[in-house]
Amino acid sequence: MGEKAAVRSRLLPVLGEVFRSYGYEGTSVARMTAATGAGKGSLYNAFPGGKEEMAQAVLASIDRWFETAIFLPLRDEPSAPQAIRHMLAQVETYFQSGQRICLVGLFALGDERDRFAIRIRHYFAGWQSALTQALVRAGHSHTAASTLAEEAIASIQGALVQARAMQDTTLFPRALSRLAARLLPVSLSEQPVTTLPQKGE
Repeated sequence: MGEKAAVRSRLLPVLGEVFRSYGYEGTSVARMTAATGAGKGSLYNAFPGGKEEMAQAVLASIDRWFETAIFLPLRDEPSAPQAIRHMLAQVETYFQSGQRICLVGLFALGDERDRFAIRIRHYFAGWQSALTQALVRAGHSHTAASTLAEEAIASIQGALVQARAMQDTTLFPRALSRLAARLLPVSLSEQPVTTLPQKGE
């Protein structure tokens, strides 16, 4: 990894949290430099396209994480119930039991939606497609699986908003437990939610 790539990799998680806190329009250079500890020149050297390039890079990093940690197991794990349980566990951890908002969802609601429309659609469509495949392997028809996957993602996004609004750290895990009961047979939904080993582990 070159020096510039290493700097970008180090800055991306911090920039992601700045965008989560202030939204796209509310994220200023001053806020980015304060959060990262990098000067304006260093930021623009790493991201010559400025704030839009930073946001695109953050969204790309989120997409890569979800592809590896959630979408790939949903598509490829032979045990569909295990893949779904893994998804729910990863979602709870990633969103910090509902206290961390979905940045892709946040951008979808703002004026910046059209600017990042392709990445936003890719994220949600990719999730629905992967979950649909797992549900088909679990025995649902494709139509029923697609509908259930759509409802599941909507439930997750809605629970994230409600958990933040209510400042209730127990709301999101409860919502995921109810979702597990809908997505899995009763005997499997009652099992502890676990994660699958990542590739290379």
